[in-house]
Amino acid sequence: MKILFLSFYFAPDLCAGSFRSNALIDKLKEYDVEIVIVTTKPNRYSDFSVEAEDFEQQDNVTIHRVQLPNHNSGMFDQVRAFLKYYKKTIDITKNQDYDMVFATSSRLFTAFLGSRVSRKKNIPLYLDIRDIFVDTIKDVLPRKLAWFFKPIFSFVEGYSFKRARHINLVSKGFRDYFEYRYPDVNYSWFTNGIDDSFLEASWDYKKVKKDILNIVYAGNIGEGQGLHRIIPELAIKLAGKAKIKIIGSGGRLAQLEEVTKSLTNVKICKPVERSKLIEEYQQADVLFLHLNAYPAFEKVLPSKVFEYAATGKPILAGVAGYSAGYIKNRISNARVFYPTDASMACEELEKLSLMPIDRSAFNTKYSRAVIMQSMARDIHEFSLREC
Repeated sequence: MKILFLSFYFAPDLCAGSFRSNALIDKLKEYDVEIVIVTTKPNRYSDFSVEAEDFEQQDNVTIHRVQLPNHNSGMFDQVRAFLKYYKKTIDITKNQDYDMVFATSSRLFTAFLGSRVSRKKNIPLYLDIRDIFVDTIKDVLPRKLAWFFKPIFSFVEGYSFKRARHINLVSKGFRDYFEYRYPDVNYSWFTNGIDDSFLEASWDYKKVKKDILNIVYAGNIGEGQGLHRIIPELAIKLAGKAKIKIIGSGGRLAQLEEVTKSLTNVKICKPVERSKLIEEYQQADVLFLHLNAYPAFEKVLPSKVFEYAATGKPILAGVAGYSAGYIKNRISNARVFYPTDASMACEELEKLSLMPIDRSAFNTKYSRAVIMQSMARDIHEFSLREC
């Protein structure tokens, strides 16, 4: 059995898609299958650089990495980068035979690529969907651009998803959207999870006794996170009470730097590798999460939720919809406020216990290794059934 595995991000890149794909491969390679991965060289953040080989082969796994042009996470930069990945993938796979295609996708285009290869070679397609791109663009793009692009992307989505025989969705908040539009597809719900590096780390469960709290955010700094809309007002309200450390990069970094440049209790740092990130979490008093106030983001479940929960640290989350309910119902000592509402954020911060707690039951249930083991089994059974 030969599986073509398409993921725009893969180790050693730093992002949720990379961590998910790498963990899945670790479990999938345990089966009697040959896996060919076509991915990209690390490119998630322009200001984080790490070397990776163009080609690797170990046991039953082969990796092809595509070198992309430099980009800064802008929309047209991303389109240009994907076109390079698309063309190179078609070239790599052109004269090769596979039994099935697996594609994991957040921005729709990797799903489209998987559909193209599946159609060309007449082999089954299994999709792993981490976001609803068409639903998101109407919120994050200017109105005229959204009006122009939405019909195009809707066509691409239909072309991609109707080809799939199985679709995994990382959030049950996506259920209504997908089951209404694509009722004939089989679905599964393998979420994101907690990596072993966080489960094995040492976390301090002593009560915080500080006059100035250390609030930490780590992740992407883009329109979807909307940090530029919450951090300035929040920092002003917390002056003398807390300092806010933001670790990451993205399309809204320059704007965030501009609107916080006069604030002495905000510090913005470049992305760091996971071992260093764990150190930052260990030093944090409260972990901060935020999604912009757009209807599309009411369906998502950020992967950062699982990472934060593993630490036992108090969590302050500016989210709405499905993720708000998920956090309230499943994660102890986590408070939720409506996105961009700094006053409500301060109120919820006051309600947090500053005593870190043991969330071992949650951690065990949502271990990434356990979830990916189940997903790998599902993919293998799919390959036996469909190929």
